[in-house]
Amino acid sequence: MIYSQNRQQTRQVFFDAWQKHLNKQVVEPLESLIIQIIQQHPEYHAMLSKPDTYADKDYSSEMGESNPFLHLGMHIAIQEQVQTDQPAGILALYQSLQAKCNDPHKLEHQIMECLSNTLWEAQQNNTLPDNNKYLACIRKIK
Repeated sequence: MIYSQNRQQTRQVFFDAWQKHLNKQVVEPLESLIIQIIQQHPEYHAMLSKPDTYADKDYSSEMGESNPFLHLGMHIAIQEQVQTDQPAGILALYQSLQAKCNDPHKLEHQIMECLSNTLWEAQQNNTLPDNNKYLACIRKIK
């Protein structure tokens, strides 16, 4: 389970998947996806090898810190959106952009900006995310 109201449980999924990878253990499909994303982020490898140190760490954007768990989770969310074409139309947009971009990871980072803005706005307005604005933002990616 990756989605939980409990921060420690959610983070533990990342720690466990990475530990299984390091120990060359058999993994579940979701763990395989998590490992693929972690492998694209070598800056997080050491942190994910130290769950006792980082399981409870707070990350402050005011202090210029990026939350690695949020970042990795957003990659997962984008990949799941594309796989399920939810919101409707994201698959076609992704494929169109991917045809122009040689780096799918970089493309996901650009989409992540749209996703984070959409989620922030929904949180500020206490509403559901606006899929139309989200897709419109993605259409602006060059």
